[in-house]
Amino acid sequence: MKKNSFTAAGVFGVLFLLLIVLVKTVDVAQIGPAGTSIGLSSLNGGFHNAVGVHMFWYKLTEGLGVLAILVAALFAFVGLMQLIKRKSLLKVDKNILLLGCLYICVVAFYVIFEVIIVNYRPIIMPGETVPEASFPSSHTMLICTIMGSAMMQIKEYGHSVKTGQILKLVCWVILIVTVVGRLICGVHWFTDILGGLLLSAALLLLYKGAMEKINNA
Repeated sequence: MKKNSFTAAGVFGVLFLLLIVLVKTVDVAQIGPAGTSIGLSSLNGGFHNAVGVHMFWYKLTEGLGVLAILVAALFAFVGLMQLIKRKSLLKVDKNILLLGCLYICVVAFYVIFEVIIVNYRPIIMPGETVPEASFPSSHTMLICTIMGSAMMQIKEYGHSVKTGQILKLVCWVILIVTVVGRLICGVHWFTDILGGLLLSAALLLLYKGAMEKINNA
């Protein structure tokens, strides 16, 4: 099982890299604000023109992003309490330590793609004067990764079946609303969202494989 998780993570990682290549080389045209060149322009431009811009959904997903960060902070607090109580980093639950590594990876990818710009936003955001980097959708990556890993923790910490189902449902609702909201709010291209989904899937499967490995050790 753990081998399959790592293999699947590799597949999603390769698909993510392939998407970057396609975005940088195929159907590149100056359809972005301030004359920015956008890859897969027919797909991205057509989708953006079809959905338009809806700032309500942007603000809603921003709020859900804050909620996701609070969830991450809760797990960080649990890890800190375990460290203080057990007086050794090695005695902190391994799944919490792995979760910290996962969060570090998310932050690292956010920084990387702020420096290495693949695509720019389809609009200039309020209060800004120049287009911002938009690939992959860091918001999509953040919430999918945090909520996806949170669902794994629900099982790990042995909640009752009913409570676990409710918590998982909440995670799924937040995740789905974020992806849909980010798609239709108009501040990202279609390929930005797809990139965020592929990258978060790769990260989650790596985390899942690592969890399986330590649990079966």
